[in-house]
Amino acid sequence: MFDPVPASPGEVDLRRYIYEIPDFPREGIVFKDVTPLLLDPVALRRAIDLIADYARRLGVDYVVSAEARGFILGAAVAAQVGAGFIPARKPGKLPRETRSVEYVLEYGVDVLEVHRDALAGGARVLVHDDLLATGGTSRALCDLVEQAGGHVQGCAFLIELAFLHGRERLAPYDVHSLIVYEDR
Repeated sequence: MFDPVPASPGEVDLRRYIYEIPDFPREGIVFKDVTPLLLDPVALRRAIDLIADYARRLGVDYVVSAEARGFILGAAVAAQVGAGFIPARKPGKLPRETRSVEYVLEYGVDVLEVHRDALAGGARVLVHDDLLATGGTSRALCDLVEQAGGHVQGCAFLIELAFLHGRERLAPYDVHSLIVYEDR
């Protein structure tokens, strides 16, 4: 199914590495599959470089990402810019004392946690996830960072589904997306 065509890093069109899978995980949804991008080392490097450039401009101390897909690029970006990486996990997955935030999804309520000592007051943080849809998860991450005394410098995404208006939910934070889908 995946037919990689090598390219130089400067000429990579990341959108062509995102496959659209209709009616997954349920009817009416067009799933944006990022695995072809992850399979191609040039496209993967380009995505990491572009988000890292944004993080570098913000001067972040940490990148925080929600499990699990946010971890894929988030940790790589953090390493590239010399920042720490903070994994935000589901309840019961972190071994020490945690700080948590509850947030509403389209289909219910969820919770994310970080280690209580992960963020010091004044830390400059990039919130990252693979996809911005309605903004619920990312807004929860921003709230978690602010509750811990950190400062959200911006939010970065590989993909943004603009028609779901998640960017508005993240106001007043700066939002940076590499690929934007304006309509379904």
